[in-house]
Amino acid sequence: MIYRLLFIFVAGLAMISCNTEDSKNSVEKYKVEILRTESRFAEMVAKEGMAEAFEYYATEDAIIMREGKMIKGKEKIKAYIENEPFTNIKLKWVPDFVDVAQSGDLGYTYGQFFFSAIDSTGEVVSFKGSYHTIWKKQPDGTWRFVWD
Repeated sequence: MIYRLLFIFVAGLAMISCNTEDSKNSVEKYKVEILRTESRFAEMVAKEGMAEAFEYYATEDAIIMREGKMIKGKEKIKAYIENEPFTNIKLKWVPDFVDVAQSGDLGYTYGQFFFSAIDSTGEVVSFKGSYHTIWKKQPDGTWRFVWD
C-alpha cells in the first residue's frame, strides 16, 4: 500500500513538473510573439506613419495617454495623431522588458522611445522618454495593444 501511494505521489510530481515546463515554454513563446509584434509595429510607423500604425495595432477600445489626457478608441487615437502639429515624424523604440501572463492572453512591454519631428515653426523637436504598452491576444492569435 505504501508503495502504491509513493508511486502516485511521484507520478503526480512528474505530471506537475511537465505542466510547469509546458507553461514556461508557452510563456516564452508568447514573449517572442509580442516582441515580434513590437518590431512590426515600429517598422510600420517608419514606413506608413504613426496614425496608420497605431490604428492597426490598437484594439477597438485601446487607450493612449498623451499630455495628461486619455484618448480612447482606435479611431480617436488615429485622429489625435493625424492632428498633431508635426511633420517629418520619426518615432523609434525597442522594448527593454517583456512579460506575459501564464494564461497567455495579456502581456506588457516597457522601454525607451525616441521621437523627433519638425514643428509648425519649422524647428526640429526631439525628446526621449519611457513607454509602457499592454498587449492583449486577439481571437485570431494576433497581439494588439490596449494601453500605450
